[in-house]
Amino acid sequence: KNTLGASDSSPAYLHLIGEVKMGEVPALTIADNQCALIHTGGMIPVGADAVVPLEYTQKGNSNQKNIFIEIQKAVAVSENILHIGEDIKQGEEWLLIGKRIRTAEIGGLMALGITKIPVFRQLKVGIISTGDEVISPEAELKLGQVRDVNTYILSSIVLKRNHIPISYGICTDDEKSLIKIVRQAHQECDIVVIAAGSSASVKDLTSEVINQVGKPGVIIHGLNIKPGKPTILAVCNNKPIIGLPGNPVSAFVIATLFLNPIMDKCSGCSKPEIFLTYKGKLAMNISTHSGREEWHPMMIKQALEDSVLVEPIYYKSNLIFSLSRADGLLKIPSESNELSIGAEVDFIRI
Repeated sequence: KNTLGASDSSPAYLHLIGEVKMGEVPALTIADNQCALIHTGGMIPVGADAVVPLEYTQKGNSNQKNIFIEIQKAVAVSENILHIGEDIKQGEEWLLIGKRIRTAEIGGLMALGITKIPVFRQLKVGIISTGDEVISPEAELKLGQVRDVNTYILSSIVLKRNHIPISYGICTDDEKSLIKIVRQAHQECDIVVIAAGSSASVKDLTSEVINQVGKPGVIIHGLNIKPGKPTILAVCNNKPIIGLPGNPVSAFVIATLFLNPIMDKCSGCSKPEIFLTYKGKLAMNISTHSGREEWHPMMIKQALEDSVLVEPIYYKSNLIFSLSRADGLLKIPSESNELSIGAEVDFIRI
């Protein structure tokens, strides 16, 4: 009430009685028409019910015994004050099981004086690349060979989720070799990802090998999705195993759509991240006749008033450099034959 009607042209004058020391309980009490100097973070003294920012004050006519402060702005009760329990109340549920610990949660824990909490451990994700034609990136490339890209793409995806990728190297298209390495990865890891070897061909060993590792084995072999149709989803003795297509773009898309939520679920996350969190508008027409849900690499061209303009990148699933130019993955529903320029679309960031 002491600042009611205060302004630049008609300031209020309050008697300065002292200063609140930081980190201590104030020794003074504020009475009517009195004020005290307080710094940000200081404890409000008894009798005070608002704080006027320093920039709206200046020293008024004073003498050695009485110092008066000119108040140039009115403040309401509780203005610029934090009350006990305003941020979090005693007994309030805050950090529940399954909540991802982010920067804000770390700050909250420190504010409560909690420096140790039980957490779910990081997952170990076993990664196996297969194929007689696949060689390590540092090896000299010969005709008919390809360098192993998938191990490093998948490891990056796992690391981004703060889990531990474990590479089991490159396995040849041999049933005995593959079952040995898959069993080892299954025993040592929480999740196993096998890149390549999932296509329906004479080299298709992955599904048979998975079924020998544990029960129930392969649950799904083939998805109505492009790229990534020959994907394998399996569970062996309560551990997920994913068989990915060998083409890098296909492997990346499926790992983004399936491996990420599987890691979230297995690590105790109560709310796995939602993928379709962005809306965009097409910068060009796009047609499809696949009858499958499609995920296209896309670029963000420019910001719009209420959205962003996105442009699909036409690609082949074995060409990783098309993916490196992308900002995200554009979703084309299976029932769509054509999406026109300006159509609203969903996409995920990568």
